[in-house]
Amino acid sequence: MEISSHAINPFLPEDPNLQPSSRGTTATILCCICGISISPNPSNTCPACLASQSDVTRGISTEATLHQCRGCSRWHQEAGKWIGCELESRELMALCLSNVSGLKKRKGDGSSGRVRLVDAAWVWTEPHSMRLKIRLTIQREVVSGTILQQSFIVTFIVRNQQCVECQAAFRQGSWKSLVQVRQRVGHKRTFLYLEQLILKHGAHRGCLSIETFKDGMDFYFPDKGKAARFISFLEDVVPMKVKSSKKLIGTDDKSNVSNYKYTNLVEICTLCKDDLLFLPKKLALSIGNISRLVLVKNVSNVIHVIDPLSGQTGNIESDAYWRDPFRPIITAARTRLTRYVILGKEPVLLERNASKKAVGKKQRSKLALVTAARESDLGRNDSQIEERSQLGYLMKSGDVCVGYDLTEAQLVDDEAEELRSSGKLPDVVFVRKLYGGVATGESDAAKKRMFKLQRLNVKKGEEEGGRGKKAKKDVDMENADEEDFLQELEADREMRTRVNIYKSDVAVTRGEASGDYGPKDDDEDEDDQKITLDELLDNLVLDSKPDADDAMGEEGNVEQTFAGFVGEGERAAKDNIGYVGRDEALNLATKDSAQPVTEWGKAFFDDDL
Repeated sequence: MEISSHAINPFLPEDPNLQPSSRGTTATILCCICGISISPNPSNTCPACLASQSDVTRGISTEATLHQCRGCSRWHQEAGKWIGCELESRELMALCLSNVSGLKKRKGDGSSGRVRLVDAAWVWTEPHSMRLKIRLTIQREVVSGTILQQSFIVTFIVRNQQCVECQAAFRQGSWKSLVQVRQRVGHKRTFLYLEQLILKHGAHRGCLSIETFKDGMDFYFPDKGKAARFISFLEDVVPMKVKSSKKLIGTDDKSNVSNYKYTNLVEICTLCKDDLLFLPKKLALSIGNISRLVLVKNVSNVIHVIDPLSGQTGNIESDAYWRDPFRPIITAARTRLTRYVILGKEPVLLERNASKKAVGKKQRSKLALVTAARESDLGRNDSQIEERSQLGYLMKSGDVCVGYDLTEAQLVDDEAEELRSSGKLPDVVFVRKLYGGVATGESDAAKKRMFKLQRLNVKKGEEEGGRGKKAKKDVDMENADEEDFLQELEADREMRTRVNIYKSDVAVTRGEASGDYGPKDDDEDEDDQKITLDELLDNLVLDSKPDADDAMGEEGNVEQTFAGFVGEGERAAKDNIGYVGRDEALNLATKDSAQPVTEWGKAFFDDDL
């Protein structure tokens, strides 16, 4: 060991006027391997030799196992918890790092046990290899004041394992909470609309199974909390009331723990879109002194009604309806609607009534005196009908619409029937305009429709599982209800904004719409309710059959989830995480040599480690 000849006496006071050369130099030693002069350290080795002789990654696992549920594609976290993570996402990176042993400092480790993760990046893998790889860069203090940095690859083997919810879905009677949704009407148009709302908002997530019945649907949930969230969703979209009950399944007297099954009965109001109402006098006064004869415009958590003769609108709160329920005088059934052909129209200007709620300028401009004739009377007689309508701005000569013919109707309300008999009610109430092949009466109008809807995966209940003529009749009624619902969507833009509608094969093959779906050429009679291609979504695959290139057996579904990992690392870049591409990954070393660094780097995912 060489020691400088000008040593400093620690017992003498330091002279600030002395130059650095006059103060002396610090002691140096020779590296025991390469022989260069270095500052003394416990290992008597220079940082370069220390890096070549040391393994920074000792004690850190380079292989781990992750479990993914094949049914819901969620990942197992810990203690029976399952989380949903996308490939290359920040959440999946945190899950992978939590399964790497040795990154956290354990109790009893000295200064050499201090490890810091400074970088982590995804590494490309084969899409069907069932492997995930990440490249970690860590720093470790091997001796006092000497910090080494090294990069290496950790491989995660993905195994299939069913989560608790998916296991329960395959067992009979495994549900804990049941939500029974019922509506006492003779059609299913409300449940078709409710099904689209559930799909758009994902309210059915966590549901074990769904069954359909003639008057409603049953939703089975694994716990009480998920059922409560689903009921809260229903309260926001439909007027309803709920009754709850529970049944004791078993109890443990020693631990004082009981097992219950909960049943929730949700009853939806019987008023549906396009129903004709005759409001109670008190209720009509409370919502802006509106006319008692109104049409249901839309149904959400409140009931939106409109006066077909003046265009005045109002809202019936759910509480107000359930305090004094009433029935519609005419339901929007296919048998109650009459087809009319428009012959002409004239705009109508209303005088303002101070005792009534003012009608908006936009709604006032939509009124028109419509001249129409029954489609069945064309060529037989010359009878025509003139009536005001809130849909007048949509109509033009030659259009076809449907409405209620009150001249031949029998109303269920006595007071309304008395007014009809005395001629105080309009002869016809127009409900909606027809579009496309439905208006022209084409037999294959449904096949030529430019949009389609997604459906829930449901199974029929015992009431609908019959056979023979009764089952065939039920299927015909369901098809008729679905066609009526599609016509309602086709004629109501506001209703379409609440659901997801997709391009049908007709729209995809043509590339552009035609006829009633094409661009508007008549600016004077502009129709803002017709459906356009701008409202339709792409990429809906309703065919359950796999493609020829993707048919890879039972494990194909899980392997396809790794296909997104072959991409260009878009999700990793979105989360500010590094990504090693395919070409670079093929030549990437499993472990790099350690390199000395002068200071600690910034911790990566410090909250997760």
